[in-house]
Amino acid sequence: MNKTKRFEIFSRWQAENPHPKTELEYTTPFELLIAVILSAQATDVSVNKATRKLYPIANTPETIYALGVDGLKSYIKTIGLFNSKADNVIQACKMLIELHNSKVPDNREALEALPGVGRKTANVVLNTAFGQPTMAVDTHIFRVANRTKIAPGKNVLEVEKQLLKFIPKPFLIDAHHWMILHGRYVCTARKPKCGSCIIEDLCEFKEKTEPSG
Repeated sequence: MNKTKRFEIFSRWQAENPHPKTELEYTTPFELLIAVILSAQATDVSVNKATRKLYPIANTPETIYALGVDGLKSYIKTIGLFNSKADNVIQACKMLIELHNSKVPDNREALEALPGVGRKTANVVLNTAFGQPTMAVDTHIFRVANRTKIAPGKNVLEVEKQLLKFIPKPFLIDAHHWMILHGRYVCTARKPKCGSCIIEDLCEFKEKTEPSG
């Protein structure tokens, strides 16, 4: 795929959705961090349901840490892998209190040192909370990058590097959100909705689907 096509793809996504946002609900960098930790292998919908009950009660490192592992589990037990996530969140809160003055750090190394925070989670927080041009590659972005040929790669890190290299600079801050939303609602895993896709004529996917009906 060439530069002109990529620029046009992101221009169209921007025109359709000028200010894309994560579907996770949060009001502070800390709330975002916890929501992203909880969202691993779980839907944003299930995380939002839990945090709507949790955050009015506890939404700082101190208040969540005070709940303890068992107290936290009672709020997040509807989310997949809630046992290990509760352990990670409590330990992460402890580290934020002791090492970072209860503030979420804005650098990758410090974020990735927190339990439950891998490269993808760190990238989401750096991009969404701090406006840094990072690219968190989840299953949707991996699929869209490869299927459209915007930035093909064999693994998540390869796709991340290719996207950072190929996405035109003006679109880099919001690219992560546009690609997730496109993968979640249009370029779906089993059967992409090619007929109603605003970038169908630019996409280089060979086996495009016909519009149904």
